[in-house]
Amino acid sequence: MLTATDPLPHRPRRVAVAGVAGSGKSTLSRRLAEILGLPHTEMDALHHGPGWTKRPEFEADVDAVVAGDAWVCEWQYDYARPLLTEHADLMVWVDLPFPLTLARVVRRTLRRRLRREELWNGNREGPLRHFFTDPEHIVRWAISTRNLYDERLPAVAAAYPGLPIVRLRSRRDVDRWLRDVVQPLA
Repeated sequence: MLTATDPLPHRPRRVAVAGVAGSGKSTLSRRLAEILGLPHTEMDALHHGPGWTKRPEFEADVDAVVAGDAWVCEWQYDYARPLLTEHADLMVWVDLPFPLTLARVVRRTLRRRLRREELWNGNREGPLRHFFTDPEHIVRWAISTRNLYDERLPAVAAAYPGLPIVRLRSRRDVDRWLRDVVQPLA
């Protein structure tokens, strides 16, 4: 795996950004797409239909994205992850410390709920009491899935030895990588 200071073997055109909830993968995806002039597709926007249901077009939309010659996407959802991995020419793993990612998820969830922010397809964060009643509440999800990427990304590295994977372990790493490694490629 590459670090925040390692040069990339080529200018990427298809980038999958992995990380737990609250790691900043959507923010990094948007920034990376902007710097490199690539289209960004937010996987949550493709997945979530009204009432937090899965959109019927999700799989077809993912198929269309990965068939493109240039994209930046978050590496999430069981259907999308293998396709993104197979077509990506760069994987970025935002592997920040769990206390930081959990704090981000809690702050983001509270902000969205209190401001009644509209998310994808008219959805809004539910009442805060859902934390106690919904096993898939985003904060509970962040806690229960916090170690999945420690298993998933080494498996991807083993299965796809030609796929460069950049592991960013801090906010400083993210900023340094964008500034010193990605920006010069633009």
